[in-house]
Amino acid sequence: MRRTDLRLPDADLQEDQAIADKILTLLASRAPSTSIFPSDVARALSSDQRIWRAQMPAIRRVAGQLAVEGRAKVTRGAMEVDALSKGGPIRIRRP
Repeated sequence: MRRTDLRLPDADLQEDQAIADKILTLLASRAPSTSIFPSDVARALSSDQRIWRAQMPAIRRVAGQLAVEGRAKVTRGAMEVDALSKGGPIRIRRP
């Protein structure tokens, strides 16, 4: 059976929206020239280390989607990168 509907289940969409909202809120609360780590977002969503660590892949994915939409930038050092790319820590910035 071939899956042609790649939409996320409603629970995943709600989680993604909560992550996107938290990313944008954290960015708005900081000076325009500053950035945040994905772990800042995770810790703001949960104080339980097991939970926030498990959320890290989703946070990177949502940050990447925000970058595609032009609502955020994902960087490694001074270079814009794909949020899911290998190569070290990323930062999330205002566009």
